[in-house]
Amino acid sequence: MMFRATVLTLYPEMFPGALGLSLAGRALEAGSWSLDAVQIRDFATDRHRTVDDTPAGGGAGMVLRADILAKAIDHASPEGDGRPRLLMSPRGKPLNQERVRELAAGPGAVILCGRFEGVDQRLIESRGLEEVSIGDFILSGGEPAALVLLDAVVRLLPGVMGNQVSGDEESFENGLLEHPHYTRPQLFEDMPIPEILTSGNHAKIAAWRHERALELTAERRPDLIAKRQPRQK
Repeated sequence: MMFRATVLTLYPEMFPGALGLSLAGRALEAGSWSLDAVQIRDFATDRHRTVDDTPAGGGAGMVLRADILAKAIDHASPEGDGRPRLLMSPRGKPLNQERVRELAAGPGAVILCGRFEGVDQRLIESRGLEEVSIGDFILSGGEPAALVLLDAVVRLLPGVMGNQVSGDEESFENGLLEHPHYTRPQLFEDMPIPEILTSGNHAKIAAWRHERALELTAERRPDLIAKRQPRQK
């Protein structure tokens, strides 16, 4: 089953962008996954190809219209399509590695990239959109967020990473941030590679890496450490 991504956007020229390079690009060229960028304006009905209007109740900015977006979504994801419908939005549920793995194991995704002040709420409810956020900050549109999401998903698809084991110890895979890495030269600006890493004792190396991961996580993401603690009855 090939992972199929359809992105609904006002700027289809932003795709594949970085997804056309490196691991994702090679996988795209090899047919391991597919990407289709759909121009939302193609579903507008007036000669100006208008897709937005002023917000009901007043206020600044413009809002993407429900009727136009509904046509675009129904075209990209007809009944029985089976792919989740995502809306990249700063008010969405934070994207995490668990959700990324779920998406990678599925048939693909239909991703709506928001613009302006947002999307008509009726469209979100009627088309069952899952709002997804990549962080507590605001972008000019959902396209960069969609690129981030797809990059995270595509690298987990079968055959994309040359060494599948390389992803098992990465940050968030085991609830911790990743341990520090080192490589040659042995001595860099009077700083040597930690001796344990050149000892050849794989059990001790694994234990050292786990301890460093715990320390880094406790320092930078104590919330992750708290999730690992068993709840007191």
